[in-house]
Amino acid sequence: MSAQKNILLLGSGFVAEPCLEYLQRSGNNRVTVACRGLDKAQQLASKYPCASAISLDVEDDAALDAAVAAHDLTISLIPYTQHARVIKAAIKSKKHVVTTSYISPAMEELDAAAKEAGIVCMNEIGLDPGIDHLYALKIINEVHAQGGKILSFESFCGGLPAPEASNNPLGY
Repeated sequence: MSAQKNILLLGSGFVAEPCLEYLQRSGNNRVTVACRGLDKAQQLASKYPCASAISLDVEDDAALDAAVAAHDLTISLIPYTQHARVIKAAIKSKKHVVTTSYISPAMEELDAAAKEAGIVCMNEIGLDPGIDHLYALKIINEVHAQGGKILSFESFCGGLPAPEASNNPLGY
């Protein structure tokens, strides 16, 4: 059994609960759900024995720095406009960080500092981008394996299909 990990989960929106549910499966993770409204964080955390809740305003740099430093990993599910701020806090405390957004110019500017700090900043891992990219690559590789050539590729993502149309293992 691996050592316990302390994870800071920023945000309590739609994807926070599936993320928290997944993180609690191993039994080795302690997750702190953090968002501006303590009541919202508590509502989510109360469903899982591995979770606790805090109120955190990510625009308060000192509070964000302290919260990130107290955890092994930060998962940021807050708006993409705040991810560079979260990554800066992770760099200061040399802690790994995961986000679901594309790499913005502000995030890209932090690449050298993150590498120097020896941390992993994993981005673009949600549904879009993320799962759609994996399936696009799968389809492209299958076409190439059969000797085909891709002349054009267009991907639509972000909407949920009708239940009768979501007949795949991922439900998308």
